[in-house]
Amino acid sequence: MSDTAGTLYLCATPIGNLEDMTPRALRMLREADVIAAEDTRHTRQLLTHFEIHGTLVSYHEHNKEKQGPILLEQLQAGKTIALVSDAGFPGISDPGELLARQAIEAGIPVVPVPGANAALTALVASGLSSTPFFFGGFLPKSRKNRREKLEEWSHIPATLVLYEAPHRIEEVLADMEAAWGDRRMTLARELTKVHEEFFRGRISTCRAHLAEHPPRGEFVLVVEGGVASPAEPAGDPLDAVKALMAQGTDKKEALSRIAKVYKVPKRELYNRLLLEKGE
Repeated sequence: MSDTAGTLYLCATPIGNLEDMTPRALRMLREADVIAAEDTRHTRQLLTHFEIHGTLVSYHEHNKEKQGPILLEQLQAGKTIALVSDAGFPGISDPGELLARQAIEAGIPVVPVPGANAALTALVASGLSSTPFFFGGFLPKSRKNRREKLEEWSHIPATLVLYEAPHRIEEVLADMEAAWGDRRMTLARELTKVHEEFFRGRISTCRAHLAEHPPRGEFVLVVEGGVASPAEPAGDPLDAVKALMAQGTDKKEALSRIAKVYKVPKRELYNRLLLEKGE
């Protein structure tokens, strides 16, 4: 790497409300030699609003293989580049992840400029546990691949955060309920915008809500985690049931999930639970 190499700044932009643009991000966009944007038309509107008149180039999923090396050359020549996505933090479910990795491998400084992020915004207002959580981004578009992924993630013992488009949300929730059961979840959309909405309930009630309210806008799904499924489950399954109930899972759901993991009859666990409570 040259001693005069520039810096790649990963600049978060608002996910809806322009008041969430940080002073630091504004300064970096004004000072950058180049602003690399996922959609230049969208970013131009943002820059115009804040009266920023920098050099704007495109960097997106369909040109990243060609544009990436060009941006790396500019960085190695000492240019400062501010990378932005259409909304939120670049590198989260967008091609900025690749450019950041390539810059790091080339020894170029990569500096995050934090700000709005849809996943975290939905998570903290979901009412579900944020420790730990698992971010899965977008599920596969193919139904077969999606169902395989849902099965793969079914036993992750952490709150799951996913993104989904409005035209797929209903079939995704149907597949989710089939694979995971009727878990607690929060459906979030239009975050930080005028029509921001949080619908909290279970997968089934979220599906019913969407049936009555046609889906609009991008969605963030925050879903209750599963139960770890070791090759040979250890410990007393009744203790696992009680642990789930202590976390807020209702009795029926806790019994069903633990019975499946430990491969024991649900009725047996139910009777033991009643006996312990003296019912």
